[in-house]
Amino acid sequence: MIRVLVVDDQFLIRAGLVGLLEAAPGYEVVGAAGDGEEAVRLAAEMRPDVILMDIRMPGVNGIEATERILAHAADRPPRVLVLTTFDLDEYVYGALRAGASGFLLKDSGPERLLAAITAVDGGDALFAPTVTRRLVEAFARQRTTARDAAAPSDLDVLTSREVEVLRLTARGLSNMQIADRLYISEATVKTHLNRTMTKLDLGSRAQAVVLAYETGLVTPGG
Repeated sequence: MIRVLVVDDQFLIRAGLVGLLEAAPGYEVVGAAGDGEEAVRLAAEMRPDVILMDIRMPGVNGIEATERILAHAADRPPRVLVLTTFDLDEYVYGALRAGASGFLLKDSGPERLLAAITAVDGGDALFAPTVTRRLVEAFARQRTTARDAAAPSDLDVLTSREVEVLRLTARGLSNMQIADRLYISEATVKTHLNRTMTKLDLGSRAQAVVLAYETGLVTPGG
């Protein structure tokens, strides 16, 4: 069972998501929050596997809630899947930068939503990687300043192979595609990416993509 926390400030959307998940086999709704403050509290209490996070909320928005939840998570941190009305949204970019695992448009169908939850829970490639890449490219041009000290942007700590895997990941390739390109196994790709995320103190594959653009390892349109 994938344990899910639903966060949305609109009651009908929140209730609809809860109803969908409760009717689908393999998913358990452990809580529903109407704002970011409540989401932080419930995440600490219920320790969900995946959080469906609304991004634009009054008070504590989805970016701040994501940062606080991941900063205080014990053991395995939850995967945060951002829900948004439109894809080219700087709020979503901020959430990915904060460690969200990916994002999904609110008008996506039920099957797409369930597939996205399953994907991020398993730590798989970004859901809709081409869309995510387009979002990151759109805003990375505007974000050339250094990252916070808590997430160093110096890539010198990486091996040449880790840098190459990070570059291909940022360009939207799946683990299987990277393995084929570099003539290595898919398991080896995952190992390189996991080591990269550990060395750079990153919490998600999406965060790694953002970092690759912000450090100039990959350039928009490249």
